[in-house]
Amino acid sequence: MRLTVFWKRMADHFGSGYADTFARDHVMAELGGRTVHEALNSGWEAKDVWRVVCAVMNVPGEKR
Repeated sequence: MRLTVFWKRMADHFGSGYADTFARDHVMAELGGRTVHEALNSGWEAKDVWRVVCAVMNVPGEKR
């Protein structure tokens, strides 16, 4: 998954104004105690981060 697709999906689910705030502030145990930004910056693949976000935040199947 390209980062542009990842960020579009984040914006579609959380809203364009909140997606970055969520990605910057919400620490998830499933990402090794990292935020979305930290996980991506440490080498996690965007598709894997998206899967974690979907699972943790109960993203509906049609948005996955």
